[in-house]
Amino acid sequence: MNNACPFCRLPESRIVLANELAVAIRDAYPISSGHTLILPKRHVGSFFDISADERAAMLALLDAARDGLERECRPDGFNIGINDGPAAGQTVPHLHLHLIPRYAGDRDDPRGGIRWIFPEKAKYWP
Repeated sequence: MNNACPFCRLPESRIVLANELAVAIRDAYPISSGHTLILPKRHVGSFFDISADERAAMLALLDAARDGLERECRPDGFNIGINDGPAAGQTVPHLHLHLIPRYAGDRDDPRGGIRWIFPEKAKYWP
């Protein structure tokens, strides 16, 4: 636990799903309705530093969160992503996986998805 880390000090009211090693919360600054974060309970910064058990726990919550969002929000698709390290845009140094529901029409042309972090490299289709 890191007392300075906002994800290590989550109030119970923020947690929407949990298992022994991970929790799921709604993003405090959602980019779409239902935007959810899955994070390990242990304070760890990188996906590559978690244990196999923590990885399995996070992926189990990813599935459970997706199932809940399918019922609750009825999205047309999802983006799933991790910003791993400051150069990748990680702003909270506690690993968290984004599950972002996507809805038909939320972008004029959603092709390329997460590739658009580098717009000049995003459009690879004719």
